[in-house]
Amino acid sequence: MSTYHFVAASEAFLTEEEPLDEVLRERVRNYGEQGKTIDFWLLRRPAFLEAPELAAQLAAVPRPAAAVVSTDEKFITFLKLRLEFVSTGSFEAPSTAIPDALAELS
Repeated sequence: MSTYHFVAASEAFLTEEEPLDEVLRERVRNYGEQGKTIDFWLLRRPAFLEAPELAAQLAAVPRPAAAVVSTDEKFITFLKLRLEFVSTGSFEAPSTAIPDALAELS
């Protein structure tokens, strides 16, 4: 099982209002220079947000939602500080509540 960390917000906020694309492109470039494997994903309308174990925490996230998911907790903390109006959290996958998280990330 792996731990995934995320920031979630409305899809419009993450993909149109914020310069998130610029941040993610810079991170991809940096990872390429360092020879690191990509460990983050931008998901539009991610299914894991509907998992019962996350429902109470994410009820305030406007739908349709989007999320940036990563195995790097520090990167998600950076995004939280950079973007401000997002919800954060983490989950273990695969689990009974979130069985398809890995498929969703591929």
